[in-house]
Amino acid sequence: MAQESPKNSAAEIPVTSNGQLEDSHEHSFNRDLKCSLPVGLGLSETKITSHGFDGAKEGVVEAGQFPSKGSSASPKSSVISPSSAAASRLAGQGCDLIIPTGGRAQQKSGPVVLADEVKSPAMEKLELVRKWSLNTYKCTRQIISEKLGRGSRTVDLELEAQIDILRDNKKKYENILRLAQTLSTQLFQMVHTQRQLGDAFADLSLKSLELHEEFGYNADTQKLLAKNGETLLGAINFFIASVNTLVNKTIEDTLLTVKQYESARIEYDAYRTDLEELNLGPRDANTLPKIEQSQQLFQVHKEKYDKMRNDVSIKLKFLEENKVKVLHNQLVLFHNAIAAYFAGNQKQLEQTLKQFHIKLKTPGADAPSWLEEQ
Repeated sequence: MAQESPKNSAAEIPVTSNGQLEDSHEHSFNRDLKCSLPVGLGLSETKITSHGFDGAKEGVVEAGQFPSKGSSASPKSSVISPSSAAASRLAGQGCDLIIPTGGRAQQKSGPVVLADEVKSPAMEKLELVRKWSLNTYKCTRQIISEKLGRGSRTVDLELEAQIDILRDNKKKYENILRLAQTLSTQLFQMVHTQRQLGDAFADLSLKSLELHEEFGYNADTQKLLAKNGETLLGAINFFIASVNTLVNKTIEDTLLTVKQYESARIEYDAYRTDLEELNLGPRDANTLPKIEQSQQLFQVHKEKYDKMRNDVSIKLKFLEENKVKVLHNQLVLFHNAIAAYFAGNQKQLEQTLKQFHIKLKTPGADAPSWLEEQ
């Protein structure tokens, strides 16, 4: 009874295929396992069960029951039969086995690499939305305060006067542009009617022998008037195109810069008001960081405001020079063309178009003019 069976004794000694002890794997396995076991728990008191490489309980260590004090029963002999895959994995993990009392062993996770904390895109967007909301609130409060007469605003009297003149001139130029377009449309209809009337006179001149000369004179007159009208129409359309570019592109671009300048002015005044309110309050450990941050934001918006004011001043200067040059040429063209047309001076009318390098549409072209497309 006390003597163990030879079968159990033989099962405890692993041998290779040629009858030699396999020291290289099993001894390293037992050494690694010993370092992971708690004090007082030997290899003879454990049982390692291997279920192959793909098993769910590979390399599980089970603690056997300890004999109670005073008991004569000998402890059960342990059977170690690990698979080569489990042994190699346990040996590679070292002492990463935790065996709680009365339970199964639990394998700890591998090494954890702590990467630097990186801001996610969602957090960056949230921060941008927060800054935008705060800036919008400050600007809205500043605008309401100005309209109610409670808040102060920064005013550049010279620059504001130039901006008001520009806006007033833009309205007047737009009115001239509308009237010139109406004149062009009406002149086009008159020229078209004169051309049709000339064709009708020419047809009757061929069919009415007794009135051949009379119809012929009228046909030639109407065709000449239509030709001169087309020449005048070309000059007026050139005038309209130049004024339209000046009003809807050049002046509009300057007014866009003016809008950006006004937005920068509102932001500047909003942050200036915040800084003034903080400076009037108490100065302690809590308010000093806020005052310093407000001072930095105020300086940023002040630089932006100064830059936009400088940009507006430069654009207004160049716009004035360009406006004078463009309108001078176009007004001379419009005057000379109208005067030559109503004076019946066909040669002077054609000379005016050549002076401004205006090319008329080829007679008989099928493509409609831009007035017809309107």
